[in-house]
Amino acid sequence: MAKTIVILDFGSQFTQLIARRVRQAHVFSQVLPYSVSLNQIRALNPAGLILSGGPSNVNLQDAPVCDKGVFALGIPVLGVCYGMQLMSTVLGGSVQPAKKREYGMSRVRFDVSSRLFSGLKPESGCWMSHAHQVAELPQGFQNTASTDTCPVAGMEDAARNFYGVQFHPEVTHSQQGVDIIKNFVLNICGCPEDWQMSSFAETAIEEIKEAVGEKGTVLLGLSGGVDSAVVAALISKAIGDRLYCVFVDHGFMRKNEPQLVKEVFSAHFPVHLSALDASERFYQKLKGVTDPEQKRKIIGAEFIAVFREEAMKLGALDHFAQGTIYPDVIESGAAPGSVTIKSHHNVGGLPKELGFTSLIEPLRPLFKDEVRELGRVLGLPAKMTDRQPFPGPGLAIRTLGELTKPKVDLTRESDAILIEEFEKADLNKQVSQFFTVNTDLRSVGVMGDERSYDTAIAIRAVTTDDFMTADWARIPYDILALISRRIVNEVPGVNRVLLDVTTKPPASIEWE
Repeated sequence: MAKTIVILDFGSQFTQLIARRVRQAHVFSQVLPYSVSLNQIRALNPAGLILSGGPSNVNLQDAPVCDKGVFALGIPVLGVCYGMQLMSTVLGGSVQPAKKREYGMSRVRFDVSSRLFSGLKPESGCWMSHAHQVAELPQGFQNTASTDTCPVAGMEDAARNFYGVQFHPEVTHSQQGVDIIKNFVLNICGCPEDWQMSSFAETAIEEIKEAVGEKGTVLLGLSGGVDSAVVAALISKAIGDRLYCVFVDHGFMRKNEPQLVKEVFSAHFPVHLSALDASERFYQKLKGVTDPEQKRKIIGAEFIAVFREEAMKLGALDHFAQGTIYPDVIESGAAPGSVTIKSHHNVGGLPKELGFTSLIEPLRPLFKDEVRELGRVLGLPAKMTDRQPFPGPGLAIRTLGELTKPKVDLTRESDAILIEEFEKADLNKQVSQFFTVNTDLRSVGVMGDERSYDTAIAIRAVTTDDFMTADWARIPYDILALISRRIVNEVPGVNRVLLDVTTKPPASIEWE
């Protein structure tokens, strides 16, 4: 059996990101709540333990505290941010309010003689998010890292294999963060690099078989995106033609997308597929609506109504499945320590609305790039696994203001040109996500020696590996010029093209 790293979750938005980094090192990881019993941890026979960050203050009376016996298990322990502060207070040190709080990128200096920082450059940028810091080290610990405002940004007790970092090595912005986690998992915990995505697939398939039973049936809503496609493949591998898929075209799909969904799922999977064009219903419900959150909720509610009608035609089915992934959970405020950034209709109420009490969400712990990898392992064609991420409400949240068919058509046609040119230039393999946005802004232009007053289209293109943070993609100017020229010339009603150069945070990837 592969060695396991157990991660205790104290409510950080980045907890699953720690798990993802461990899996990147080809080591199995399992996230457990901080309140889990010591016996449950022992039962997993972990090679090491990571204490996550969290939003609380360790000095508060009701601050979350794990069983203190974790420090007597005889295995390496790494505390991250809150986890480091908790380790310090439990083992006899102290934590005090920082004289200057640190949020965002800070330059951290490392003692590279520490096993945790072995092989690193002695200084690099790391992501900080704290208002408190270790003021007094526990007995047996040494200071191993610092910033200009945080004297103890890292600590270790090498004899007991206890380590702590005040920053977040798991986020993309921490320049040597992956190396730090690898040092802990591979060198300190001694884990072999023997876990693969195929292992996740095998486990998930067995868990689905067990949950569904020998005769059980599953209903899945297909969106046309990567997540639902991979869920369909996974469940199909587990139960074959006992999977029933419903695809609702709400009128906000990308160009030719409904046809692609029907083609792929007719050719590759032994599933029952029901496809429905409900676009007129959605446009009627959204008439006059401009608020983005209201749009999402209306689309989600109408989707449920249409889905329910179509599902009833299939008769009684046993289980409901959906392609929820971890960023959906975080941004919907459905995980401890997270806040609602935007509503996702595939997180929360849909199964209950349809009368299901059994929910299957095998992708819930995964990030987008891991979902793509899983799809490849399952044998999905590249035209599905390598597709651009696409939100449930589709072009409705990439078309600002009130939704009308002509406005959405501008978004759809301009987006098709962007995708075509990115693919020609091979940028689709370098840029994580790219699309156009109908800004609902009009500007004066000159077209054919005449005055125009038409729509401005924005290009959004980002690079990221986890979609929790993202940077805007540096697209060559000549390609941008070509895309702009084509959009203005080929999409009637557009006379200006803009480029979004904002990172996440502060912006989200989608505009609405």
